[in-house]
Amino acid sequence: MDGQLPKIMKLTPFSDEKVWGGEQLKRLKKIQSSSPIGETLEISTLRGQNATFQNQPLSDLVGELSFILKLIETTDNLSIQVHPDDAYAKVYEESKGKSECWLILNAEEGAGIYLGFKPGVTKSTFEKIVADGSSVNDFLNFYDVKAGDFFYVPAKTIHAIGAGVLLAEVQQSCGVTYRVWDWNRVGLDGKPRELHLQKALDVIEFDEFKNNEKTFEIKKDVLSKEGVTNLISHADFDFSVHKNQKEIKLGAKGPNGLINLGRSSVTIHREKMSVELAPLESALVTDSQGDVVNISSDDSTLGVIY
Repeated sequence: MDGQLPKIMKLTPFSDEKVWGGEQLKRLKKIQSSSPIGETLEISTLRGQNATFQNQPLSDLVGELSFILKLIETTDNLSIQVHPDDAYAKVYEESKGKSECWLILNAEEGAGIYLGFKPGVTKSTFEKIVADGSSVNDFLNFYDVKAGDFFYVPAKTIHAIGAGVLLAEVQQSCGVTYRVWDWNRVGLDGKPRELHLQKALDVIEFDEFKNNEKTFEIKKDVLSKEGVTNLISHADFDFSVHKNQKEIKLGAKGPNGLINLGRSSVTIHREKMSVELAPLESALVTDSQGDVVNISSDDSTLGVIY
């Protein structure tokens, strides 16, 4: 792109077909695909999975961001999986690690997530569970979820998103996932999806004191709270929700991500520029450096990431 970047860039996400995906994101984002869509990478500079601005890859315009913002829709359970931390990923994947967090936007009755082991699961007992072909989910904590629930998923935590959930995920800019168990199903190509058991066993956190609600920083009713709710602060991303705020102070780490988490369109103003975001549309605020954006809406809920 010639010249200076716009102050606010409304982005087109990268969409990803998944066996566990659905049709809602396809309709919402006007995606042409005969397969279910599981993820839209709303803000991403990940290689091969860039969001775009005016048909240009975001990484070509702003370089590499430290975070990714996704929307995830599930009509089936995700694989039970784990992500490496920075140290392991650097050596074995030439990548950052992947800590992430989930903000539930909608959930069917009885829907939930699997997060961390139940008490008493050790590495040796888990190796036996896998070898015996047992249902791995039986040994994981299950949390019922509803809109407004928040969970932090640090790297090395075994986890899976259950069926019937729509959520926003903020994560480190990393595409590495180690599948542990995939519910004995096949992928979109009709073949079992690859598992990564040895690498998973290398990184999984078995410490009972790191598989609990305190570690996962669980918060409730996030979307209904007035003002600013700070959800998580990580070395590679901060994530907060701003409800009915006329002015949002941006973070100084670099470009800031915005996503409209409300049910009505929101107009964002910065200097002489204005951009309207429909529900679940995203934008990147460039050259933010502690600046502010103004919001003109009587009912707004914005997620802010930097």
